[in-house]
Amino acid sequence: MTVLSRVDASAAVESIGWRYLLGSLSTSIAVTSFEHGLATATAIIGACGAAADSHLTLDLRPRRVEVTLQDVDVADVTDRDVELARAITAAVAGLGCSTGGAATGERSIRPVQALEIAIDALDIPAIRPFWKAVMGYVDEPGSDGATDPLVDPVRQGPAIWFQQMDVARPQRNRIHLDLTVSHDEGVARVDAALAAGGVLVSDARARAFWLLADVEGNEVCVCTWQDRE
Repeated sequence: MTVLSRVDASAAVESIGWRYLLGSLSTSIAVTSFEHGLATATAIIGACGAAADSHLTLDLRPRRVEVTLQDVDVADVTDRDVELARAITAAVAGLGCSTGGAATGERSIRPVQALEIAIDALDIPAIRPFWKAVMGYVDEPGSDGATDPLVDPVRQGPAIWFQQMDVARPQRNRIHLDLTVSHDEGVARVDAALAAGGVLVSDARARAFWLLADVEGNEVCVCTWQDRE
């Protein structure tokens, strides 16, 4: 299996209703009930076959099935994940469903997205064990165990990553949210946040991320995979 670049991973699945997010492929499938969702989930697992255990994550709700593909051994997207996305798309079509919900306006409660918690630190190895213990998290696959992100072992909670500080900034928030949305959702999400009273702190790194804050200075980065190479 070959790990794909962000550009190649995105291009390989965009036309079939999937989006690339944080080293994974995601889609949202509208269903009419838990029973319908269970049948859809069963078809998805069947389409993946033996690869399901090492690539597939499902979140079953009464009105949708959220699907994520990633090679868990490398914590990234491979060509095998693209093959599985295509197989899943074909399988759910047979049940009258589609792999939509990837962007605003498609059939979903909200577009696909992924959340991370970012913690600024002067000494990452000193604080990382605390966050690992208190959250019950584990090292991200391929981690060096010292500074790399921490992840929820059951993939329900947001990942935690650590941003190196050079000097203390006591008057600035040291923890903020990173919200990754699909590449065609970024501008719309930023515009919606600003219209709701948000403040644009910086767009110097857009489209990789826009730094926003509420009126009291609490920060969030709206991120996409673009302009990160």
